[in-house]
Amino acid sequence: MLGNTIGKNLRRLRMEKNMSQTYVAQKLYIQRQTLSAYERGKNTPDIYILMELSRIYGISLDELTGNDVGE
Repeated sequence: MLGNTIGKNLRRLRMEKNMSQTYVAQKLYIQRQTLSAYERGKNTPDIYILMELSRIYGISLDELTGNDVGE
């Protein structure tokens, strides 16, 4: 399930960067609950949110979505 893979990556990356959900949500101009839903795989962020998250975490979209496997 793609949403669950992205969610796990979002949570892992946020924790690795020592960022709170509140901080990331503010950077994205979304509610903390929305970010939580992304991280739990309940909702999937749109491409614009994904692009901004990749910028915040300093990684590519492929890394963020788990599409860099085997590279």
